[in-house]
Amino acid sequence: MTTSNPTPYANLTPDLVLDAVESLGLLTDGRLLALNSYENRVYQVGLDESTPVIAKFYRPERWSDEAILEEHAFTLTLAEHEIPAVPPSIIAGRTLHAFGGHRFSLTPRRGGRTPELEDATVLEWIGRFIGRIHAVGAIAPFAHRPTLDIDSFGTEPRDFLLANDWIPSDLLPAYASVVDQALQGVRACYARAGSVQSIRLHGDCHLGNLLWTDAGPHFVDFDDARMGPAVQDLWMLLSGERGEMSRQLADVLAGYEDFQEFDPRELHLIEALRTLRIIHHAAWLARRWEDPAFPAAFTWFGNQHYWQNHILQLREQIAAMEEGPLWSA
Repeated sequence: MTTSNPTPYANLTPDLVLDAVESLGLLTDGRLLALNSYENRVYQVGLDESTPVIAKFYRPERWSDEAILEEHAFTLTLAEHEIPAVPPSIIAGRTLHAFGGHRFSLTPRRGGRTPELEDATVLEWIGRFIGRIHAVGAIAPFAHRPTLDIDSFGTEPRDFLLANDWIPSDLLPAYASVVDQALQGVRACYARAGSVQSIRLHGDCHLGNLLWTDAGPHFVDFDDARMGPAVQDLWMLLSGERGEMSRQLADVLAGYEDFQEFDPRELHLIEALRTLRIIHHAAWLARRWEDPAFPAAFTWFGNQHYWQNHILQLREQIAAMEEGPLWSA
């Protein structure tokens, strides 16, 4: 997920975005709205006498063409099974296009609101939705997309942060000790879970990617789709105190298992996956810091206070992993 050019979107001007869309035979009306995205660049583009489309410009060198097309194929398959994911549009027989040195896709605009996760009925509905996605995801593996594992989400990000002097010198011993303890805890959780199935996942099921309408939920961004344990697409729906998260998880699984069997051993991985995300997220911000969008959006990153809180988070995760799974089926 590294790129050699820290400012790959420097030439992605509004005119270039509009010209890229029009290169596919669509007539734009000049309206352009930048949407909240950092890894890629995403715009709502108005069309003349038609519904606006979402144009997504992929970060150069992050994914191969094969990996992007594999994501597209997955979402198209979900749509064929009437699962409400939003696949890219097929234009001139393709979903991936190129213009002005950038690769991009167009997707229909789909609105929605944040789901009310305190409602058990909503959680069960979302669980059914994810269960349907996983039923398709378990049919065949990705060939060109990575697997969520301890090395890529934990060990390698830790090594990157240490090797590139991101940790303040006075906090370096504490960070090095705590992150190693945290990764030991992650490995212990994986050992307790044993050999669990790895399937095709959405990969990033946070609320920003989950929209709710009167017809139910839909996901709008499969950019982080990868192989991994099913529980990766469930744990980010949980929040609050331990007892509250257990109740939420029970509601989600009540819907999930209508369509896909859940292996209860994966419950040992919830806090391990949360720990890996914390480590990986810090390294992701550090890798992208030369992209001007990142210092502007993440003003709190990298200072003394940030790393103190980061170390505290990892200590809390060590305790959470030692406490055991949230809920036992």
